[in-house]
Amino acid sequence: MNIIDLSLQYGKTEQRGIVMEGIRLIELSGNDSEKAYELAELAREIWTEHYTPIIGAGQVEYMLSKFQSADSIMNDITVNNYRYFIVYDGVKPVGYFAVRPETDKRALFLSKFHLEKNSRGRGISRIMLDRIKSIAEESGLDHIWLTVNKYNETSIRIYQKLGFRIVEDIVTDIGSGFVMDDYKMRLDMAN
Repeated sequence: MNIIDLSLQYGKTEQRGIVMEGIRLIELSGNDSEKAYELAELAREIWTEHYTPIIGAGQVEYMLSKFQSADSIMNDITVNNYRYFIVYDGVKPVGYFAVRPETDKRALFLSKFHLEKNSRGRGISRIMLDRIKSIAEESGLDHIWLTVNKYNETSIRIYQKLGFRIVEDIVTDIGSGFVMDDYKMRLDMAN
């Protein structure tokens, strides 16, 4: 388990007038099944609250089972070369993100970037993105890309505020009659 204590790294960092203390990012390893279950529970909480009004309860449940279960998280880490991080505010998990390097494309795929409702608007997403950028830089990658549902207007605005731009429309069949109707967004590392 790789622990990054941002309160030590940043001290009392002011983000938009709010002191950010006690924010920690913990990277899961291939044998962290306990943390994977914790992350899956957090994902269920965040996804149910945020995505049900956008894509409906049926698709949320399907996507949680297929992409956000503890088993799929562990498979992503051990087989698919993903790096997962849980974000803690003190001892409470409040968010998570996952990335996968695509060295042949000189890109970092930001697969997951989620923060619980009560932790939004506090500058934590900026801290998360700073870590993601450092991963891309350490890996010598040119850009970060992600997909976001076209009707997820709040997240699109946040990504744009963080420097991402829309580069493509993508519709992906994910099985069982569900599709992901997304924008592909990109952040160039020069930004």
